[in-house]
Amino acid sequence: PPSRRPSPPSLGGPGGAGTPGAGGVASTGPAPAPPAGGSGAGGSGSGSGSAREGWLFKWTNYIKGYQRRWFVLSNGLLSYYRSKAEMRHTCRGTINLATANITVEDSCNFIISNGGAQTYHLKASSEVERQRWVTALELAKAKAVKMLAESDESGDEESVSQTDKTELQNTLRTLSSKVEDLSTCNDLIAKHGTALQRSLSELESLKLPAESNEKIKQVNERATLFRITSNAMINACRDFLMLAQTHSKKWQKSLQYERDQRIRLEETLEQLAKQHNHLERAFRGATVLPANTPGSAGSGKDQCCPSKGDMSDEDDENEFFDAPEIITMPENLGHKRTGSNISGASSDISLDEQYKHQLEETKKEKRTRIPYKPNYSLNLWSIMKNCIGKELSKIPMPVNFNEPLSMLQRLTEDLEYHELLDRAAKCENSLEQLCYVAAFTVSSYSTTVFRTSKPFNPLLGETFELDRLEENGYRSLCEQVSHHPPAAAHHAESKNGWTLRQEIKITSKFRGKYLSIMPLGTIHCIFHATGHHYTWKKVTTTVHNIIVGKLWIDQSGEIDIINHKTGDKCNLKFVPYSYFSRDVARKVTGEVTDPSGKLHFALLGTWDEKMDCFKVQPAPGENGGDARQRGHETEESRVMLWKRNPLPKNAENMYYFSELALTLNAWEGGTAPTDSRLRPDQRLMENGRWDEANAEKQRLEEKQRLSRKKREAEALKATEDGTPHDPYKALWFERKKDPVTKELTHIYRGEYWECKEKQDWTSCPDIF
Repeated sequence: PPSRRPSPPSLGGPGGAGTPGAGGVASTGPAPAPPAGGSGAGGSGSGSGSAREGWLFKWTNYIKGYQRRWFVLSNGLLSYYRSKAEMRHTCRGTINLATANITVEDSCNFIISNGGAQTYHLKASSEVERQRWVTALELAKAKAVKMLAESDESGDEESVSQTDKTELQNTLRTLSSKVEDLSTCNDLIAKHGTALQRSLSELESLKLPAESNEKIKQVNERATLFRITSNAMINACRDFLMLAQTHSKKWQKSLQYERDQRIRLEETLEQLAKQHNHLERAFRGATVLPANTPGSAGSGKDQCCPSKGDMSDEDDENEFFDAPEIITMPENLGHKRTGSNISGASSDISLDEQYKHQLEETKKEKRTRIPYKPNYSLNLWSIMKNCIGKELSKIPMPVNFNEPLSMLQRLTEDLEYHELLDRAAKCENSLEQLCYVAAFTVSSYSTTVFRTSKPFNPLLGETFELDRLEENGYRSLCEQVSHHPPAAAHHAESKNGWTLRQEIKITSKFRGKYLSIMPLGTIHCIFHATGHHYTWKKVTTTVHNIIVGKLWIDQSGEIDIINHKTGDKCNLKFVPYSYFSRDVARKVTGEVTDPSGKLHFALLGTWDEKMDCFKVQPAPGENGGDARQRGHETEESRVMLWKRNPLPKNAENMYYFSELALTLNAWEGGTAPTDSRLRPDQRLMENGRWDEANAEKQRLEEKQRLSRKKREAEALKATEDGTPHDPYKALWFERKKDPVTKELTHIYRGEYWECKEKQDWTSCPDIF
C-alpha cells in the first residue's frame, strides 16, 4: 500500500464518493457505515476479557480500498474479523503489540506494523475515536513489553511444559545430591586433615633429628595446602549449584521461546504457500488469452500445469481451514482403487508365489499393466515442512511419494527411443547424425511430463539390467556406485553400432514451493563404425506446487552436444514455462553447427511431443555476405525426427508409466541378486501393500546404515594400525579418468553378462 491511503467513503451514509489519495486511486464502492455508536463499538469487553473492541476500516487493496472489520484488542494482541459473529470460528489476522510500532498518519488514519511482516493501515470514524484506539493500543503495548521483560527476568514457568519442569527438577535434585556428597567429603577431609596436622605437630614437639623435623614440616605444609584446595573445590561446586538454580529457569524459557518461534515460522510459511497459490490463480484468472492459442494455459497440451482459478484475496467468501485439513496428496498423486485392482487373495500369498506367477507371464509376453495404485492420502506438509533447503536424497520419505521403480530403472528409460540411435548409426553425414542424437537427448524427457512421483533411491551396490538383445538389439546395465552423494553408472551397448554410457549424480533441493532436481555428470554416445564420440549433460528438472495445488513438471536450461571427433556442435535450449508467455509450452529449440560455427540445421519442437529438423538454406546478404534464412521458416525442408509414443490405456492409474516402464519391474529369472526387481519394498509397493512397503523400506535403510558404519570402523582401525585399507569399490564399474572429458568417472569394466551366463554371483553383496 502507498504511504497515503485513499480515504473511505463518507461515513455519514452509504454511497459517498471515494477520495483519491496521492496515488490517484479511489476506493471503489461504498463502505458500510459503522453503527450509531461510532467505529469503536465497545470499550472493555467484560465477557471476552478484551481491553477494547469495535469497528475500524482496514485497507485491503487498490480494488476494494478500505473495508470495515471488527477489531479486538486483548492480552497484547490485536485481532480482526469480518464481523462480530465471526469471532466464534475464524480470525482473519493477529498482530503482537509487544514488537509492533504504532504510527499516527492524520486525523483518522494510523498504522500498526511489526517490521514489515505484518502491517495494518487503519482508519477510524473520527479523530476522537482514532485517539481512543491509539491510546488503548499504546497502553496494551507497554503492558505487553513489561510482561515480556518480567517473564524473561523471573523465568516464568507458565509456558514450560510439564515434562520440561519434571526434567529440570530431576536435574536440580541430582545436582543437589552431588553437592551434598561433596560437602560430606569436605567435612571428612577437614576432620581428618585436622587430626593429621595435630599428629604432625606432636611429631614436631618430639626430640628428633633435625633432618626428620624438616621432613615433618614439609608434610604439614602439604597437608594444609591439600585442605585449602579441597575447601575451594567444595565452594566452587556450591557456587555452580546456585548459578544453575538461578539461571535454569531462564534457559528453559529461552528454549520454549525458540520452540514457539519455530511453530510460528512453520505456520507463516504454510500461509505464504497458500497465498502464493492464490496469487497465481488470481493472475491466471485476470489474464485474458486468445482462445485455443498454443501457449494458453487451458490447452490440452498443458493439462499438467496448474489450472486457472478465480481472483482471490483476504476478502473472498472462503472458508478457512488448518493446513493438515487442506494439504493432502495432490490429485495426480492420489490413487483410485478399482474392481480390477489387486485381488483379495494377494495379501494371503507369499511374494515368491507372486514372482513365479509373474515369471510365467513374462515368458509368454511383456506385461502391459501393473496393479492400480491405491487411493491413499498423505499430509504433505507434515513431512515437507522439515525439509526446506535440504538435500532430498538425505530425507527419509514414505513410499507414498514414490513410484514402484528405482532411479536405476528411471535411468534405463532413457533408452525408450533407442531406434533414434540406430538411425543415427546409419547416417553417413555427421551433421545429420548429430540431429538424431539431439532428438534422442530430448526424447529422454518425454516420460517425465506426468511422472510427479519420486523413484526409489537405490541402495549402494544395487544393480539393474535390461537385456533386449534379441528384440531390440541392445542390453543395458546400471549400478549404484555411491550413496552420498547418490551416483549411478550406466552402460548400454547395441549390436546396431553404438554404445551409451553415463554416470549421473542427482542433487535436489526443496525450496518450499517447488523442488529442483539437478543431474550432474556427462553422457557419452559412441558410434562404432565412424568413431564419432558425442557428450552432453542433462538440464534441471523442477517440480512445482509441492505444497498447494496440482503438481506439474518443467525442464529448463541448455544442452551442448559435442562431437569430439569432428568438432560439430548442437545447442539445445529448453524454454522454461512462463505465465507471461504466449509461446507453446515445453518448447525446445536447437541449432546444429560445424566447427566454423556455420548453421546447417535448426531444430524445433517440445520435449513432451516431438522434434522437427529444418535444413538451413543459405541466402545472399544485403551486401553480398552470407546472411542465412532460418530453416524452420522453410516448411518443405521439415523432417520429423521423433514423436512421442502414446501412453498405455489407463496410464493415469499406473503412475503414468510408458509401455517400457511397465515392463521394467517385471520379474525375470537369472538376474543378479542385487537387481532392483528383487527389492522387496519396491515390490510390495507395486502390489499395493504400502504399509508393509514402508516397514520394509525402513529395514533396508537401517541395514545399509549398519553396513556403512562397519566400513567406516574398518577404515578407522586400518588408519590407526597403519595398514592399507581399500575404500568401497563398485562391482561392475571402475572409477578412472575419462580419456575424452578428463573427468573421473565410473566406466564399465565388463564381466557382468559372462557371470550371468554362468550364474556365478558369488561376488555380489547381500543388500536386500
